[in-house]
Amino acid sequence: MLLGDTLARLDTSDRAMFMRCTDVAASRQSRIVWTAITHLGGPVCTIALVLIPLLVGGQSALVARQALATLVLSHLMVQAVKRAVSRERPSLGCDTVTLVAEPDRFSFPSGHAAAAMSIAIAYAPAFHSIAIPIVLLATMVGASRVFLGVHYPGDVVAGALLALFTYLLLQALV
Repeated sequence: MLLGDTLARLDTSDRAMFMRCTDVAASRQSRIVWTAITHLGGPVCTIALVLIPLLVGGQSALVARQALATLVLSHLMVQAVKRAVSRERPSLGCDTVTLVAEPDRFSFPSGHAAAAMSIAIAYAPAFHSIAIPIVLLATMVGASRVFLGVHYPGDVVAGALLALFTYLLLQALV
């Protein structure tokens, strides 16, 4: 029962933290900014960030292939975990209003956080001068998911960690 009690306490803490974060995007201006940031972790931006360098070729294409592999594998893992865990989104579990469309009904882990971090982690070692800003931006994508009411903080952390795990796994296989 120790595991069950621990998971219940983590869930309670995660929900409480979520409720404290929901006021961040309350104003129209902040909602616009956080919505723009959240779309950076969506499929259009993340796929473009790997396809454009692939089309350009050269050294960036090699790194883009690694980013693409990390993105695809992490996405498959996110979808498998989402279906296995089946955690409801905050709009259902906490009776809150979301400020952007929910892509599906499952919350854990965050696909946007995983996608953004997959790209950032893959590009950071190759582009040292922008490594910190791109990882910070990926972190902001994850935070935006909480502020906009579509994920609990634990969902975002799990998505980012899943991306890191995926990248390290792929590096170990190369």
